[in-house]
Amino acid sequence: MIGHYSDLAGKTILVTGASSGIGRAIAIALAHQKARVVITGRNSERLQETMQAMGGEAILIPADLTMREERERLIHATPALDGVCHAAGIIHPFPIRYIDEEQFDKVFNINGRVPILLTSRLLGKKKVNKAASIVFISSVSSQRGMKGGSIYSASKAALEAFSRAITLENVDKKIRANCLRPAMVKTAMYDQAKAYTEAVGAIANYENHVLHHSLGEGTPEDVAAATLFLLSEASRWITSTSLVLDGGLSASI
Repeated sequence: MIGHYSDLAGKTILVTGASSGIGRAIAIALAHQKARVVITGRNSERLQETMQAMGGEAILIPADLTMREERERLIHATPALDGVCHAAGIIHPFPIRYIDEEQFDKVFNINGRVPILLTSRLLGKKKVNKAASIVFISSVSSQRGMKGGSIYSASKAALEAFSRAITLENVDKKIRANCLRPAMVKTAMYDQAKAYTEAVGAIANYENHVLHHSLGEGTPEDVAAATLFLLSEASRWITSTSLVLDGGLSASI
């Protein structure tokens, strides 16, 4: 169950990747807190579904954030923000020995380049209010290897390194930035990773370990609950850190 944060009511918060999975769950959770939510993603139809699940109240701005002109359009259309949640991301498992520029760009652009450049422009255009909170959805893979996930892990590690500098450069504005490191969460992206790891014979061992050595697999709502905490005043003294969400899995490894 997601807690109640009264200070989020009326705050304007941008959520990327809001068309599905974790991003959608975060947008819905913010709507329940009566926040003013700006949702963006590449798929307009699925964004509409998210807005309906939010009760029909949202600022909907479809955009392909890998394209500079689309990022600029989003920034121009977005009101001043009290919070940002970068939830857009992909996992495209690929063996190291076969990595080329196309494979690298496919993952790193969305997971690393987009949130870094979008945050930079939002700050540069003074679209981020004083005492705002910025949350990046990272992954436990930023600190742990995963077969076929080298680019994904590297992109999340880069994102965490970037986030730690945000407060240092905006301390006068009291802007905070933190990362969340979920383990496997039940989403379509999980199913994609599962299909690959099944092919290399790893998923059965992983799921067995989760079942017997942790609180089980996470849900998008679990990540949304932690995101609300970091966006709210309840976490006003927390910045430049990464919170692990894995049900205790890492304690057993």
